[in-house]
Amino acid sequence: MKKLRFYDLFYIFIIASVFGWCLEGVGSIVIDHLLLNHSALVLGPINAIYGFGAIFLTLILYKRQTSPLWQIFLISFIACSFLEYFMSWGMELVVGFPAWDYSNFFLNINGRICLAYSLIWGLLGILWIKYIYPFVQKLIVKMNPKVGKVLLYILIVFLAFDTLLTTVSVMRAHALDKGIPPQNGFEAFLDKTFNRNYLKNMYGNNWE
Repeated sequence: MKKLRFYDLFYIFIIASVFGWCLEGVGSIVIDHLLLNHSALVLGPINAIYGFGAIFLTLILYKRQTSPLWQIFLISFIACSFLEYFMSWGMELVVGFPAWDYSNFFLNINGRICLAYSLIWGLLGILWIKYIYPFVQKLIVKMNPKVGKVLLYILIVFLAFDTLLTTVSVMRAHALDKGIPPQNGFEAFLDKTFNRNYLKNMYGNNWE
């Protein structure tokens, strides 16, 4: 079996994050009749929970592609529930709130995970390793290696910048909520561009 490389995992993250952003966007239009930006970062269509979820599922399942379906389901159910819980907790530490809240769902734990979504993770594990992962791997293999490596470095720098900008934007928005005026041109730019309304469109009511 082919050994997983950072190159493969990185592009799995990018592909899954963009797909997740598209899926969530369509869902918000169909269900809520709203056009929402479900990105985790202020620049670009990056829904990181899908990206990290895809990497996690790949790492725990790529050697189990021929395992019985019930084993794949159980592993995905348990492992991804832990991942979702700690991602929610980690996001709350960094930006002050999680991007999702399952407090009103049946059998939830601290609003971070719930039975319904854990069951979905179990089913998604089967779909991922049996059908989606092989397809994504074929896309990555078809990419020109030289172009792929250059693009990888560019995207890493962009994501690092985007993460920093997102963190600063959230901090500045909280400061503005407390009535603290901008201290310089950059903060004034953030107040006009990545302000409360922009962030609420990304993170929904959890921003409150």
